[in-house]
Amino acid sequence: MLAIGYFFGGYVAGRMARFDGARQGIGVWLWGILIAVAVAALAAVGGSKYNVLDALNLPRLPVDSGTLSTGGVIALIASLAVTLAAAILGGKSGERFHRKVDRA
Repeated sequence: MLAIGYFFGGYVAGRMARFDGARQGIGVWLWGILIAVAVAALAAVGGSKYNVLDALNLPRLPVDSGTLSTGGVIALIASLAVTLAAAILGGKSGERFHRKVDRA
């Protein structure tokens, strides 16, 4: 879902900007990362007072925290790489529309 979202975000940015779709895709990706960091900082400041997941009392995974953190780091790196590639590819796809129009 993240890759699809970043692809279409890059596509829209590349199509609106007309040229250099890859740079526009990277811009979309950077804005997404900055907003995610801002939300994470607000969640850290809010602390456990606003932790909705603890209030819901959902079932927990039977995985120790060491394995879960290693898997989380791997998933984070993979999602960053995939979303960056999707945003760049989307930006190049959006730029292609204007290349067709310019040729015609």
